[in-house]
Amino acid sequence: WLECRKAAFSQKAIDYGLPTPKGFLLVGVSGCGKSLVAKATASILGVPLLKLDAGRLFGSLVGQSEANLRSVMQTAEAIAPCVLWIDEIEKGLAGSKSSGQTDGGTSARVFGSFLQWMQEKTAPVFVVATANDITSLPPEFQRKGRFDEMWFVDLPDHDEREDIWEIQIKKFKRNPKKYYVEELAAATGGWTGAEIEALFSESLFNAFDDGTEPTTKLLLELSKTVVP
Repeated sequence: WLECRKAAFSQKAIDYGLPTPKGFLLVGVSGCGKSLVAKATASILGVPLLKLDAGRLFGSLVGQSEANLRSVMQTAEAIAPCVLWIDEIEKGLAGSKSSGQTDGGTSARVFGSFLQWMQEKTAPVFVVATANDITSLPPEFQRKGRFDEMWFVDLPDHDEREDIWEIQIKKFKRNPKKYYVEELAAATGGWTGAEIEALFSESLFNAFDDGTEPTTKLLLELSKTVVP
């Protein structure tokens, strides 16, 4: 999907009359690579990556939060074309439903301004948002027009876990051919990529303490002590 749109910010696309891509929303299990996809998006599209920390939008003074959001929008549009990554967006917008009782409506106003900007922006700012809990997001945020697409990221299957094991073993400068990757993938059914990474990291500590190298046997033993 991204490969099809990587030339969308070029002058040729503008001359062709191609509409500017708005972005996408990734929802799903924590630790399955949503944030990694957001980082990879900027690389595929060949544009800068900006990360918005929703928690830093809110200030203590009246009107400061709204001003901070306008500053974010102006910065993103000035740098455009770019990817604006908003991680765990449901936590940043958590006060929008009950803001009348909690913060005088500040969250609702900030959220409303952000929705309006997403709908009406003309600058090529590609918004990539991730969320763990879609039920916390209001329906108006999820409708077509805010984002081009919305995808659910599930737990990795057996083949994907094999790939993850190989990637993690290489990441820690070991040779995947020395490990029974298929057996490790079978033993970690229902695990996230982050949990597989944590398991291999734990095996390194155990092996270093014993003055040896981590083995498939050690990894399988440790996997039995972890509740994914």
